[in-house]
Amino acid sequence: MVFNLIPAIDMKAGKCVRLRQGNADDVTVYGCDPVQMAQRWMREKASRIHVVDLDGAFSGNQNNSSLIEKILKEIGSKVSIQVGGGIRDIETVERLIDFGASYVVLGTAALDAVFLRKVTSLFKNKIIVALDAKDGKIATHGWSETTNLDVIDVAKSMEHLNIRNFLYTDITRDGMQIGINVESTLRLADSVNIPVIASGGLSCAGEIERLAELYNRGIDGVILGKALYEENICLEEIASKLNKKFRDLC
Repeated sequence: MVFNLIPAIDMKAGKCVRLRQGNADDVTVYGCDPVQMAQRWMREKASRIHVVDLDGAFSGNQNNSSLIEKILKEIGSKVSIQVGGGIRDIETVERLIDFGASYVVLGTAALDAVFLRKVTSLFKNKIIVALDAKDGKIATHGWSETTNLDVIDVAKSMEHLNIRNFLYTDITRDGMQIGINVESTLRLADSVNIPVIASGGLSCAGEIERLAELYNRGIDGVILGKALYEENICLEEIASKLNKKFRDLC
């Protein structure tokens, strides 16, 4: 039993940043060396690291590829790394996995049923589908466009495929530190047979502990973003606490 603590490294113009509610113009820079940041989170006992090319998410162009490849080369053999952001073709998925990505995160491209069926067949249990939502409806293209697609309906249509996780984000909370939308995350987890990673608005270590208690309901991890970078959460401390808790349960 492992509840995954997954620090996010969001890259924009080669820097480590966080956005508020996915707004590309509301940026806070937390470091100029994403590789060093990845090494730090590995040392502090991250279960996985979530690496996102924000430029790719908005434009579809992989502008931070060299940095992502450097992260994979430096630590990809030591900690699981999931990579996302504007990945919309088989060739990019294959290249990332060849470079050492444990998982590839698909958002906009996952809504193409033919593409998703093909990529999950070729790379079984290597694909994470990001379900980014506003008021329960799927958002695409770096969260800049909102559809009329219901999150749970979309997830159910995909659950027969070889998907490793759903990554659910309430984008109205992302970067706000006002708390994960646990109700919506749990509703999704209860509706499908694929484990869900919670994301968007994490505020404190206590919230992580509460999410970990829902492991048996299908929530098996959480993305740590702004609260981690603002030092409201100590990754190594909460990792140690959860490891002990899960060992005791076993």
